[in-house]
Amino acid sequence: MTAEASRPREPDPRGLPREEVVLRAENLSVGYKKPVLSGLSFSFPQGSFVSVLGSNGVGKSTLLRTLSRHLPPLGGEIKIRERPLSGYSASEFAKVVSVVMTDRASPPLLRVLEYVGLGRHPHTGFLGKLRETDVEVVLRCLADVKARHLSDRFVDQLSDGERQKVSLARALAQEPRLMLLDEPTAHLDLKHRVELMGILRGLCREKSLSVLAAVHDVDVAAKVSDQVLALKDGGLTSFGPPQEVLSSRFVSKLYDFEKAGYSSHLGGIEIRGDGSRGRVFVLTEKDRGAQSLRHLSKHGYALKVGVPERHDLDAYVAGALGAEVLTRDSRGGKPEEILRKAFRSLEDCDFLVDALGPEAPNPPGGEEAPGREKGNDAPFSGGGRPDGGFYRRELLREASRLGLTIISLGPGGDAAPLARELEERGTALSGTYGKALSGS
Repeated sequence: MTAEASRPREPDPRGLPREEVVLRAENLSVGYKKPVLSGLSFSFPQGSFVSVLGSNGVGKSTLLRTLSRHLPPLGGEIKIRERPLSGYSASEFAKVVSVVMTDRASPPLLRVLEYVGLGRHPHTGFLGKLRETDVEVVLRCLADVKARHLSDRFVDQLSDGERQKVSLARALAQEPRLMLLDEPTAHLDLKHRVELMGILRGLCREKSLSVLAAVHDVDVAAKVSDQVLALKDGGLTSFGPPQEVLSSRFVSKLYDFEKAGYSSHLGGIEIRGDGSRGRVFVLTEKDRGAQSLRHLSKHGYALKVGVPERHDLDAYVAGALGAEVLTRDSRGGKPEEILRKAFRSLEDCDFLVDALGPEAPNPPGGEEAPGREKGNDAPFSGGGRPDGGFYRRELLREASRLGLTIISLGPGGDAAPLARELEERGTALSGTYGKALSGS
């Protein structure tokens, strides 16, 4: 598979053309004596952030070690700036490519300024003595990663997040065109993970640095990457912009998800329950029921959801949770068909959760829905465009006819009624969750 990455041309801080290809692999095979990955062909221009995705053991680290010359390629060709990898001397290569692997740097008795200064080795003389201009570069690189205040600290006394910033600064001190990173957010807490990925994203935009990083967080990759390189079954599965590659179905196959679902619209992963505790129909729209859906799924309920608009947040959350989702089109759709499907879904449910609560339009007994005359129990027969209130009222009426327990969330999504009902059914609702839904 040959994959060429393209992006709009933008001015480059170094005065170089944006469309220059920084890395090109052609029919590349990598591994230890035997190929782990083969037939890899891809390229991308300078200033790109490329995430390498794939499950553990697929060969992400092996690919990076081959691109960084720690391992020889088993076949094919690698070019850096259209020059064969084998054509670079060690010093030339270090001026173009820098590497940050998963090993955590902890050299004893070495201050941060000295450690980052080691990255200037390709630019210094034989003795490695730093000139004034080298020190300026080191301080600038520390500032770029928001770590200049650490310059006098000892490296082995830093936290994991601080140490990773310092390692990144050392790699930047080489003034490379391409940086290779293996799981750059490993061992980091959420704050430092977000901060580090933001720094790398900024370096691509502001310094025209190219980044190729093996990452585990597909949701992060979707948000920061210009391109994603997906690996599976010994080869390149797909390469391209995340918005084109990372569909829900593709991510599920890439990682062999069984109890999780990825939503390309939400840019995140939802954990699915096993549905062993029963079936529940949730009335919701917009974002009123997202937390209820997650909680019910987490506690083992199979979900049926209606009738949000197709592009409502709740529809995306429900889909990622593996729910059976009945949606309506913003232009109205076919209400009779939607209602028939919803009524059939209600028949095998154990109870109904009305996440819209009393704030929803057209509550039972209130104003008649469009298309239904007062006292007329016939299905919607046209005239007007039915909204969420119409479907809510009809489904509540049908649930009552079927004798289903109806749990209505209170004003603002108060979880108290749902909590009481689930406790009776043996599923406790945490106090934190109740507060979150009530907005307190």
